[in-house]
Amino acid sequence: MAGAGALALLGLGLGWRYETHGRYIEETNDAQLAADSVAISAKLAGYVREVPVVDNDAVSRRAPLVKIDPVDYATRLDAANADIAAANAAQAAASAEAGQARAAADEAEAGLGEAQVELERAQREEGRYRPLASAGAEPAEKLAQLISNTAHARAEVALRRATLARMRQQVALAQAHGQAATARAQSATTAAHAARNDLDATRLTAPIDGRVASLGVRVGQFVSPGQRLMTLVPDGSLYVVANFKETQLGLMRPGQMAEIRVDALPGVVFHGEVESTSPGTGAQFSLIPPQNATGNFTKIVQRVPVRIRIYAGPVSRRVLVPGLSLSVSVDTSAGKEELAAIRAEQERRGQ
Repeated sequence: MAGAGALALLGLGLGWRYETHGRYIEETNDAQLAADSVAISAKLAGYVREVPVVDNDAVSRRAPLVKIDPVDYATRLDAANADIAAANAAQAAASAEAGQARAAADEAEAGLGEAQVELERAQREEGRYRPLASAGAEPAEKLAQLISNTAHARAEVALRRATLARMRQQVALAQAHGQAATARAQSATTAAHAARNDLDATRLTAPIDGRVASLGVRVGQFVSPGQRLMTLVPDGSLYVVANFKETQLGLMRPGQMAEIRVDALPGVVFHGEVESTSPGTGAQFSLIPPQNATGNFTKIVQRVPVRIRIYAGPVSRRVLVPGLSLSVSVDTSAGKEELAAIRAEQERRGQ
C-alpha cells in the first residue's frame, strides 16, 4: 500500500508538472547554427597580385584580403591629375586674358570720353563761327576748317565707341574661357576622385571580424567586377534557425527561453532566447512555391523558421560554426495567457 501510494503521488506530480510545464515545451531537431556571412567580391577587373589569407584564417576588421594589380588605375589617376593641372593653367591664362581685356576696355572707355569732349568743343567752335562767317565777319575758309574738325571729332568718337565695344567683347570672351577652364578643372577633379576610389578598391580589406571560408581566388588569376572571391563568416553573430511545425507555434513568442543541444557537443546544453518568427513558411520562400490549387492536394504540416539567439562564450564559439545540427526546445508557457485572450476575443465576436 505504501508503494502504491508513492507511485500514485509520483504519478500525480508528473501529471501536474506536465499540465503546468511539460505540455508547453516545444521541441525540434530540424535546426542549424547560422551566421550572416559576407561575400567578398571584386569591384574592378584585373590580375590578382596578393592573397595574404588562406581558408579558415581569422581576420580582423580592415585586414588585407586581396590586392589587385594597381598599375592601370594608378595611371588613370596620374592622367586625371595632369588634366587638373592643365585645366588650372588654362583657368589662370583665361583670368590673365580677362584682366588684360578689362584694362584695354577701361583705356578705350577713357579714349571715348576724350573724343566726346573734343567733339563737343569742335561743335561749339563751329556754332560760334557759323553766324560770323554768314555775316562776313570771318572768312569762309575758317568755318570750313571748323566743320572739318567737327566731322573728324565725330568719326573719332565712333571709332572709340567701336573699340570699346570690341574690348568689352574681349572681356566677355575671356570670361567664357575662364568658365570653360573652371568646368574642365571640376570635371578633371571628379575624374581624379573616381580614379582614386578605383585605386583604393584594388586593395580589398575585411569589413568585419571573422574567419575566411570558400576562398576561391589565387595569385595571378584575372578577376571581373562582381566576381565572388571568398566568404567572411563573422565570429560573434551566430544564431539558431529552428524549423518548428506549424502546430507548435500557437504559443511561441519572442523573448521565450530555449535550450539548445549541439550534436557536435554531446551532453552540453546552451541557453537561448527566441528573437523572431519568419513571416512565412519555408515553402513560401522556396524557388518554386507550392500551388495547392492545382492537381491533387495532400495536406502536409508546414514548418516555420524561428530565429533564436544563442548564449555562448568565446571558448564555445571556437567550436560552434554555421551549419551544425541542433536540437532545440522552447518553453512556450508564457504564451498561454495571450492564447486565452485570443479565445476570449473570438467568443466576444461570436456573441
